[in-house]
Amino acid sequence: MPRLEDHCWSCSCASETKHSSSGANWLASKAEEMMTIITSVLSNAYGSLHDVRTVNLIRRGLVLFTVGAFLALVLNLLQIQRNVTLFPEEVMTTLFSSAWWIPPCCGTGAAVVGLLYPCLDSHLGEPHKFKREWASVMRCIAVFVGINHASVKLDFDNNVQLSLTLAALSLGLWWTFDRSRSGFGLGITTAFLATAFTQLLVYNGVYQYTAPDFLYVRSWLPCIFFSGGVTVGNIGRQLAMGCVEKPHND
Repeated sequence: MPRLEDHCWSCSCASETKHSSSGANWLASKAEEMMTIITSVLSNAYGSLHDVRTVNLIRRGLVLFTVGAFLALVLNLLQIQRNVTLFPEEVMTTLFSSAWWIPPCCGTGAAVVGLLYPCLDSHLGEPHKFKREWASVMRCIAVFVGINHASVKLDFDNNVQLSLTLAALSLGLWWTFDRSRSGFGLGITTAFLATAFTQLLVYNGVYQYTAPDFLYVRSWLPCIFFSGGVTVGNIGRQLAMGCVEKPHND
């Protein structure tokens, strides 16, 4: 009789152990299935977010490229008409009487600078919120075009006075529409690199400036590049702000 009870007890313990082990396996399989679903959902969400950011980045770059190419074409024609820059005769017979490579080069530079401004603001943790509206951006573009127009229209006794005047106007543009350390630093960097690149082009005979007084170029050229960097930076910031605020408004 005791042996029968022991046998029944052992059978019941074995069945309970088997039942508990099967329950644990079922829970483990369900947990693994849930983790797979969650991982798949997160991966799809990250991929969609990455795609949206990539599309926004390309869209902003194309807008900046178009603006930079258009401004370069218009302002370069103004300098050619005033005989500030001289190109070879075979170049002048092409479309719009200007060098074909100037708009693409300036458009690419505008896209790079315009995309760097919001990236640097985000990296420094200093979001730029000073006069962040399209009306201010359009006024900044108008002032930039005015500075370029003044560089070929104003007549001074010497180029030093003209350069100082344009430097003051460029700093005034930065103070009026930017006032950020990142904007000032990137403007100075843009002016230095663009002036060095222009010096290289003129040195190799691609084109030339009349009456150069700063190595091979005019001394006011860095002021133009500085104000141009601040202008496309403001455009890039406004485009980046529009891409960020659009999902929030929806």
